[in-house]
Amino acid sequence: MKFPYTDIVLEHFRHPRNVGKIENPDGKATEGSPACGDMVSVYIKVDPKTNTIADVKFESYGCASNIATGSIITELAKGKTLDEAKNITWKEASEALGGLPKIKAHCSVLAVEGLRSAIQNYEERHGLVKEKKPTTVEVVRQRLRKVIYPLTGLNVVRTNLVQDIKVKDGTVRVLVDLPRDHQFAHNIKDEILEKIEPLWDVKEVVVEFTE
Repeated sequence: MKFPYTDIVLEHFRHPRNVGKIENPDGKATEGSPACGDMVSVYIKVDPKTNTIADVKFESYGCASNIATGSIITELAKGKTLDEAKNITWKEASEALGGLPKIKAHCSVLAVEGLRSAIQNYEERHGLVKEKKPTTVEVVRQRLRKVIYPLTGLNVVRTNLVQDIKVKDGTVRVLVDLPRDHQFAHNIKDEILEKIEPLWDVKEVVVEFTE
């Protein structure tokens, strides 16, 4: 099926801006998954003096709309304060692209959520979160839904790899149903630590394997 993309969408698809990965980013996040057809990772560098986004890059897996919206979102966010960037909406992204087919609207939502999550990641790591809700098992489970198991392209909760979660006195324990020498065990552990450690009341994250 062909979609009526605008010239602006096609321009950003063919020549996307700010593509790539920032080494040692101040904040980063991934939304979506290959199994769902679209995925976007967003990386940001923040100027702490002005609280503005000094640099932003993205990596995309998916359709033309996904790539184009990742490109336009980074253009819209660069130079803005964190609060201004958080307020960028999917509608603004779509309008900046001259409109997207309705069936592809979720792509702009994905890019916007990627940007917001990267900002949230930065704020959590720097103690800037205003609403400090206690970390619960459900909060941890929600975070783990963004940890992808490479063999299936699905998250570790949906694939039942997460066998148990315990939260007590600032320590979070996650039991993963994989042997510790599995080819992806190290990657999954790192992803879990990345998602859980920034939480304001978490002192330690322990990832255990069943074998």
